[in-house]
Amino acid sequence: MLETNKIYNVDCLDGMKQLDDNSIDLTVTSPPYNNLRTYQGFSWNHKETAKQLYRVTKKGGVVVWVVGDATVNGSETGTSFKQALYFKDIGFRLHDTMIYQKGGSPYPSSPKTGVRYTNVFEYMFVLSKGKPKTINLIADKENKYAGTTNWGDRMMRQRDGTLKKEKKPIIAEYGVRYNIWYYKIGKGFHTKDEIAYQHPAIFPEKLAEDHILSWSNKGDLVLDPFLGSGTTLKMAELNSRNWIGFEISEEYCKIAEERLRPIKCKRLGNI
Repeated sequence: MLETNKIYNVDCLDGMKQLDDNSIDLTVTSPPYNNLRTYQGFSWNHKETAKQLYRVTKKGGVVVWVVGDATVNGSETGTSFKQALYFKDIGFRLHDTMIYQKGGSPYPSSPKTGVRYTNVFEYMFVLSKGKPKTINLIADKENKYAGTTNWGDRMMRQRDGTLKKEKKPIIAEYGVRYNIWYYKIGKGFHTKDEIAYQHPAIFPEKLAEDHILSWSNKGDLVLDPFLGSGTTLKMAELNSRNWIGFEISEEYCKIAEERLRPIKCKRLGNI
């Protein structure tokens, strides 16, 4: 087993092959998809990556796969769906299909004479190895009618078939959020770390944090096999999770190391 809380400058397959079976509680990652971004000429094998993720994930562990599709010759590739279905083919459950809704588009909006609407979302496939062992649903959706009860009578069917009126619960101030998560995007919104923007495709720190809080507990081990600028690892560190990250680009490893250094030093009492 590799040392935890460390970044490894290796191909994700080579890295994961050094991990023990059933050792990872949660993976939060966004792989290079289609040709929407260039990653210094590096390529990767989805099927082999998926197989390794299944092997290293604990029973009840979760993989959050953030991905989108390119449009080629006038048609979306559908790569995201193909990947999700392959995860199912090898044993993962598709626990939830979530949406990452962006606060805008990094590209110019579609003109009225265009052929499709402007894309402002990506998929977040929540895959589990069996039933998820950790579920901490975030309840931050403000309820309009907090403090009141539901309208109408609450009736429960009894064993003999009759209906019995039950006391209606008071509506809480906040409810569990929906599975479409909205985040502002662009410089200053994804992160305050200036160096992170040297990477071509980062996702919001809050996105990574919300999944880490939802599907893991303190002390759990979080993996990012495509660590990029290190967003997942940073939020794992800030939320008292252990972590391991793999990145084939030495340049991106240096970005991630710089983002993590002050947080790790503070935890170790060096500053």
